[in-house]
Amino acid sequence: MGNIKNFSDFMGLYVEGFKKMTWGRTLWIIIFIKLFIMFAVLKVFFFPNFLNSKADTPDQKSEYVSKELTNRN
Repeated sequence: MGNIKNFSDFMGLYVEGFKKMTWGRTLWIIIFIKLFIMFAVLKVFFFPNFLNSKADTPDQKSEYVSKELTNRN
């Protein structure tokens, strides 16, 4: 293996590696599907927008947050 002299040689290694993948493409697809499930689907069910249930306008939200931060010990 020769020396990598510039950025295009460095990127060429990655491009060539991704073109020759067999199992790698399948694994990357699985990784992206899992990331989508984690960030899109689970967020809806486990992380509701709590602040919208406590206040309606941006000013009320701001007031609620500042009150909660100053009142907690």
